[in-house]
Amino acid sequence: MNSSGTVNTFTGKNILITGHTGFKGSWLALWLSHLGARVFGYSLPAPTVPSNYALSAVAGLLAGETIGDIRDRNLLADALYDANPDVVFHLAAQPLVLRSYAAPFETFEVNVMGTASVLDGVRARGKPCAVICITTDKCYENNEQVSGYRESDPLGGYDPYSASKGAAEILIASYRRSFFNPGKLSQHGVQLASARAGNVIGGGDWAQDRIVTDIVASLIRGQAAQVRNPNAIRPWQHVLEPLSGYLALAAAMLTNSCGKWADAWNFGPLPGSELTVGELTDEFIRAWGCGTWKDTSDPDQPHEATTLRLCIEKAGSELDWHPRWACREAVIRTAGWYRQVLCEKGNARELCLADIAAYGDFGPLVRGKGAPA
Repeated sequence: MNSSGTVNTFTGKNILITGHTGFKGSWLALWLSHLGARVFGYSLPAPTVPSNYALSAVAGLLAGETIGDIRDRNLLADALYDANPDVVFHLAAQPLVLRSYAAPFETFEVNVMGTASVLDGVRARGKPCAVICITTDKCYENNEQVSGYRESDPLGGYDPYSASKGAAEILIASYRRSFFNPGKLSQHGVQLASARAGNVIGGGDWAQDRIVTDIVASLIRGQAAQVRNPNAIRPWQHVLEPLSGYLALAAAMLTNSCGKWADAWNFGPLPGSELTVGELTDEFIRAWGCGTWKDTSDPDQPHEATTLRLCIEKAGSELDWHPRWACREAVIRTAGWYRQVLCEKGNARELCLADIAAYGDFGPLVRGKGAPA
């Protein structure tokens, strides 16, 4: 049941989250556990100290947990067996653009072959389930277009991170056609989808070279935040926005098992609400109450796309999913979370759950459009 006592799609379901110790994974584990799901995790140790996973004591909410590398196929197979999942959310990844320049082989190995490990584990298990692989808005071949990229647009990637996620999408499509064909769902029972989200902000992210992490660190030290690409446009959204999309997609799969959900899906902000990095920084400093920033762009810095937008019409028309919080609201909540945790010693888990409740008392969560009531 959810907090108001209403039975929802996820009550009593077994859910496996890969990457549950990460930023998005820890929020997803918190949300699902409070929806009454039995949540299992598979991940490396938390990638940062501090981490939302540790501060929110996520491990204490789990039905089971395996600390391991996504490339360890045998350990992953054991975790799949133990969890016996109704839904797999695959979030484990090397998620940083700049790190991908320093460690390209690791990035491709984790993001492509790690995804293959998950899908091959599901194939070998041979039991029906829903699988949602989380990739990124950067999986598209970016030509700096003004309009948002659609799910049918070409995949690609300049930097190793973006290219690895484009390659992961091709791999996912191959497994969907070869082993989990939606037209033969009655034979294998596996619905395989991918989700491409915008740039996510929210409390509890301490990853290196992320704009909010850098801003918060500077503000705490009383220094000007260093911004390397102030004119870059990104589809910013609060972490709960894409998570609600993943949950809406999973709920549609669980309540109306059919081939239509096994596809690629974009989850981003409303068109026209995107901000530049500089504008986001201004909004964050305003929400924090003090601070400054300076442009530290370097013409020799690694390439990053200038313009990136997503088209979310498909999720709106077919899943009835729509973003709830404008970027300013997302920034205010993010700044408030960090201020309360770092400056006022607030309880991280309680703050996460308060944001979840404010988002919609555990969300839009239960059914996709067209699913039975």
